[in-house]
Amino acid sequence: MLSMTIPLLLRTLVANLLNLVQELSTPMKIILIIGAALLALAVTALAVFVFIVQNVETPVYQVVTQDGAFEIRDYPPLVVAEVTREGARKAALRAGFSPLAGYIFAKERTGERVAMTAPVIQQRDESIAMTVPVTQTQNENGAWTVRFIMPAGYRRDTLPAPANAEVQLRDLPPRHCAVVRFSGRATDELIETQELALREWLKARGLNAVAAPIYAYYNDPWTPGFLRRNEIMVDVALPTQENR
Repeated sequence: MLSMTIPLLLRTLVANLLNLVQELSTPMKIILIIGAALLALAVTALAVFVFIVQNVETPVYQVVTQDGAFEIRDYPPLVVAEVTREGARKAALRAGFSPLAGYIFAKERTGERVAMTAPVIQQRDESIAMTVPVTQTQNENGAWTVRFIMPAGYRRDTLPAPANAEVQLRDLPPRHCAVVRFSGRATDELIETQELALREWLKARGLNAVAAPIYAYYNDPWTPGFLRRNEIMVDVALPTQENR
């Protein structure tokens, strides 16, 4: 019954819309047609975006604890391609992206392409505790490691060898980390706000960070801010046996 009712309602709606268009003046018809075309274009673009995002591989992980935008996750070992760049956070991220993209798309080497995954991750090389002011870890010049996570089907020894000596393949060990997820453009100000929130969340639960924060970016530059997925991750000490 429902399957028969919906097409009938759609036909009725279209018929009413056509009648409305016929009654409008020519300028209003043009405006209505342009508006409908723009709406259809927006819906199509959103559908394409959702399809692309859903088909980009991301690392598997186990959620141990969830509290709104905050999670404790367990990650398995991962293989990454990485480069180190100097500068402020945003400049280092841009500078690190190009050689990594050149590696996976086989621009400077022979062999097959490697599929792009998400997120692109970035971490300051120094071991900075979560008690250090957030602005220091973002705005001051320093060394940053930018990483592409390799698809799960690869091991380090089965990946093509990089032609660029700056690109290194590396095995990351399993990780127990706290994460905050947020949308919007990943500006220094937004990252600072979210990192402070993560810091307070850790403090309230008596959790200790054991490494500098990792910034994770899931989207291409053209994705609208409200659809973007960003995360700040920080490795935390595993609970002792008596606190499990």
